[in-house]
Amino acid sequence: MKKLSMQVKFALGIILIGGGALAAEYILVKWYPYYQGYKANKVLEALPYQNTTLGIDMQVAAGIYGKVDDFPGGVRIYRSHLFSRGPVLIITSQSNPNSADEFSAQLLANWETAGTYQKIPDYRFDHMKIQGRDAVMIWQSAEHAKVLPAISFDVPSAENPQLVTAHIISPDHIVQANCRPGSSDPALFLRACEETIRSIKVSGPPPRETPEPGVLELKNPEPLH
Repeated sequence: MKKLSMQVKFALGIILIGGGALAAEYILVKWYPYYQGYKANKVLEALPYQNTTLGIDMQVAAGIYGKVDDFPGGVRIYRSHLFSRGPVLIITSQSNPNSADEFSAQLLANWETAGTYQKIPDYRFDHMKIQGRDAVMIWQSAEHAKVLPAISFDVPSAENPQLVTAHIISPDHIVQANCRPGSSDPALFLRACEETIRSIKVSGPPPRETPEPGVLELKNPEPLH
C-alpha cells in the first residue's frame, strides 16, 4: 500500500480542521442558545419556602435553593458549586418596634444617597413595593459594600463581586435579604437573586390605605372694581 504524500496529508488535515471548525460553529450557533435557555430555566425555577418564625413566605430560585441553615433571627440558603463559588441568600427578620408600615423618609434618604456619600462603586437604589409592602432594593459592589448587616457570607468578597440587598417592612416584621450570586454565572444568578427577593411576602396586617388627596375647588374671586 502506497504511503500518502505530504500534499495529500496536508489536504486531509485542512479538511479535518475545517470540518471541526464547522462542527464547533454549528454547536455554538444552534445548540448553545438552547443549552443557555435550558440552564436559565433550571436555575430560575421557583421553589416554595416558608419560615413562620421570620414571618416570610417566598419562592426561592432553584439555582440558589440547596442547603438551608437556620440561625437566631435569620436563615442562610445556599447552593455549593464544584469548581466555583455558589450563590448565597441570607435573610434576617426582627420585630417592628413601632408597627410602622413604611420606612421613614430619613432612612430612605440615607439609603438613596449612601452610594454618593460613602463612594460605593456600582451603587444603585430603588424604592418599590415588594408583594404589597414598602421596600427598597440596593445593588452594590460587594468588595466595597458598606450598606450591610452584621452578617458574614464566609466567602471572600473578591469571589462575589456583586451584592443585592432588600429591606421590606410590615407592621409586624422588618426583613432584610442579602444575596450574592457567586462566581459561576454572575449575570444569571444575579437575576435569580432579584426574582427570589421580589417574591418575599412578609406576614402582618395589610398596609393602611392612604386616602387620595381631595380636590380643592377654588372659587372665582370677585372682580375688582
